[in-house]
Amino acid sequence: MNQPNSRTQMFAPTTSGGGSVAHVATEASAHIPAQGTKMTGAQAIVTALEAAGAEVAFGIPGGFILPTYDPLYDSRLRHILTRHEQGAGHAATGYAQATGKVGVMIATSGPGATNLVTALADANMDSVPVVAITGQVNAGTIGTDGFQEADIVGVTMPVIKHSYLVKDPNDIASSIHEAFHIAATGRPGPVLVDITKSAQTSELEWAWDSAINLPGYNPVTKPHHKQVKEAARLLATAKRPVIYAGGGILRSGAWEQLYKLVELSGAPIVTTLMGRGGFPDSHPQHLGMPGMHGTVAAVASLQRADVIVALGTRFSDRVTGQLSSFAPKATIIHADIDPAEIGKNRHADVPIVGDLKQVISELILAVEQEQAKVGLPDLAGWWHELDELRATYPWGYGPTQDGLLSPQYVIERLGALNDENTIFSTGVGQHQMWASQFIKHENPRNWVCSGGLGTMGFGVPAAMGAKVGRPDATVWAVDGDGCFQMTNQELATCVIDNIPIKVAVINNSVLGMVRQWQTLFYEERYSNTNLQNTADTLVEIPDIVKLAEAYGAVGLRATKESEVDEVIKLANQVDDRPVVVDFRVSRDEMVWPMVPAGVSNDQVMYARGITPLWDRTEG
Repeated sequence: MNQPNSRTQMFAPTTSGGGSVAHVATEASAHIPAQGTKMTGAQAIVTALEAAGAEVAFGIPGGFILPTYDPLYDSRLRHILTRHEQGAGHAATGYAQATGKVGVMIATSGPGATNLVTALADANMDSVPVVAITGQVNAGTIGTDGFQEADIVGVTMPVIKHSYLVKDPNDIASSIHEAFHIAATGRPGPVLVDITKSAQTSELEWAWDSAINLPGYNPVTKPHHKQVKEAARLLATAKRPVIYAGGGILRSGAWEQLYKLVELSGAPIVTTLMGRGGFPDSHPQHLGMPGMHGTVAAVASLQRADVIVALGTRFSDRVTGQLSSFAPKATIIHADIDPAEIGKNRHADVPIVGDLKQVISELILAVEQEQAKVGLPDLAGWWHELDELRATYPWGYGPTQDGLLSPQYVIERLGALNDENTIFSTGVGQHQMWASQFIKHENPRNWVCSGGLGTMGFGVPAAMGAKVGRPDATVWAVDGDGCFQMTNQELATCVIDNIPIKVAVINNSVLGMVRQWQTLFYEERYSNTNLQNTADTLVEIPDIVKLAEAYGAVGLRATKESEVDEVIKLANQVDDRPVVVDFRVSRDEMVWPMVPAGVSNDQVMYARGITPLWDRTEG
């Protein structure tokens, strides 16, 4: 077909998300005590969190953070007592992903702090703004292997954006203030503030400076005009352009600018796993997700492109496959706020450092100027080729061989029976890929998942955090039975704190993604992937419905297609407590398409034994 027609109305941004740290902090300024007010370090921690704009914190008390929990008792800051520190960390991340605000987690020293490491590493990989407040042993005890001492600053150094070890109580307020600023600006990420117990119990005179002065930290936000102009020239004259958008679109809040650029250029767009929702799936120029489990059309578009405009993405191995064979004849335009990402994996012919909102806004103006010179692009041939691939290789699935539910069908119905403002979080594995494929992602910040680190157990606590941040939204966690059993204790938190999330357990009784690899690459030798010790798939340990009920949640189950819609509708009618739905699905279903790890994207498999063909000689 010819170049797709654009939608007449831009999709609506999420109304409850966003809000810069500076804006929130301004609102909180009325609560800042007078300069010179005497207080303890613990009181300063809580006051600084309030002044920085924090609304909620997820955590667990312990001996070396206990002084801080006393003033929390009287604080307007909502504290949610989780059942595990990792749950607190993922909840803070879910809150941040769904709202665009800084998430806060609190833990004590030693094992409390080390239990946050996975969540911090996860937030770091996905550029999520969170701040971790941890207690530390008394300053004089550091280095003596005191009870529950751990060098959490050293432990987390490789997996966070920045850290503070606070021994002087007078540094508490400024460290927390700076932590929020660093977490939310530039490339967002996690910041750790480790505070000794002696600093928490000491007295100080309160001081809060609304200005941030960090001479060594100056993220570049405004792009270089000449680079933008060259990018516009290439995009306006390309024969096979592709816009490749990642999670940076959501972190920068640049979805409206992206929409305008895509329509102006006429180019196809692909969105990564972390970029889902940054551009509406329903738009005719959207080819879907690229990479290991992306659409054939999206994978082929990048392989065949002559110009790729990469926006807020890092050329992950999950997208590129074998890097040396990725997009072999494409000129690469790479825009990102983090200069370290540009050229790290793939050489950028036109590197652009800057905030994507500004970059894309300037790129739109520059493309308009180029089009005024050279005319509108003729992309009819390119679109004909891509539309053929879309029509020939759509998302799809067939009936299961064992008679159990098709997981794809369950997830497709979840998407169909919830509106486009529903938030979906996921664990990691097959169910995550199916949720990215079979749910239509129309609006930003409604897709909450673990991308770069691939953290099993992320789904339930992240859903909890998202629901806390956006209480008026319906929040579904799409989880696997393996992931669910890692963090389901947070259902207790949800029941007690009135956080009515909904959980769809895609229960295939196995570690599905690992089993898929064993099927394809290890001669069906299923070593340690069966989660049950019985061949009877209707006997489960644990019984997920009973487990949900034991936690005070509603437990439902569906074992056949005629029950699926009914239980989803029943779950959506429950607003006063969490709901867990046990969907019994086939263990033999696989995620397709698939690019095996380490091979060229040209070898994408549409299904087992089916490798799509496209003319790879052109270009």
